[in-house]
Amino acid sequence: MEIISNFTFRYKVTTIFVVILFYAVGVLGIVIPITHAFFVALIPVVLLLSFVLVVMFHNSSQNRSDFLVFLLIFLSSFFVEVLGVNTHLIFGNYSYGEGLGIKIFGTPLMIGINWVLLIYSSASILELTRWPAVIQVFLASFLMVLFDLILEHVAPLLDMWEWHENTIPIQNYLAWFALALIFQGIQKRMKISTVNPVASTIFICQFIFFITILILLN
Repeated sequence: MEIISNFTFRYKVTTIFVVILFYAVGVLGIVIPITHAFFVALIPVVLLLSFVLVVMFHNSSQNRSDFLVFLLIFLSSFFVEVLGVNTHLIFGNYSYGEGLGIKIFGTPLMIGINWVLLIYSSASILELTRWPAVIQVFLASFLMVLFDLILEHVAPLLDMWEWHENTIPIQNYLAWFALALIFQGIQKRMKISTVNPVASTIFICQFIFFITILILLN
C-alpha cells in the first residue's frame, strides 16, 4: 500500500509540474509573433486536455452522480451562452471568434467545458479552506468573477470573443456571478468533492496565464 501511495503522490506531483510547464510554454508561444497564430489555434485543445486531467484526478468514489452534475452544468451553461450571444440579453452584446473552436448557433462547444472546468477548479481552491459551504459557494463565485475581469480583456487578443464597441457591460459580470452561484450551489448541494490538486493548479495557472498575456500583449 505504501508503494502505491508513493506512486500516486509522484504521479500527482509530475502532473502538476507538467501543467505548470505547459502553461508557461503557452505564454511564450502566444507572445512570440511567429508562433502566435499556432498557439491560439491550440486553445481548445489545451482547455480539453485541462478538463481531462481534472477528471482523471477527480475522486468520485462517494457519489456516482458526479458526472451527471457535470453534464448538467455543461448543457445549462452552453444553452445560456447560446441565448446570450444570439439575444444579447444575458451578458450583453458580444460575438464569438474562432479561438475556441467548433461553434453551434454561434457558440463554441468548448465554452460549456470551460464553465464546468472553472466551476470545479474554483471550488477546489475554496474547499481547501474547510469553511462553511455557503461561504465556499459565495467566494468561489466571486473568484470566478475576478477571473472573468481579466479574461474579458484577453479574449479579443486571442480571438475568443469580442464586445460590441469594445464595451464590457456590468451586466456581464452580474450574470457571471449569478450563474456561478447557481452552479456552485448545485455542485455543493450534490456533495461533490472537489479536493483535486490538479484542478486548483490549473485554475491558478490559467489566472496567471491570462494576466501575463494581458500585460505582454497590451
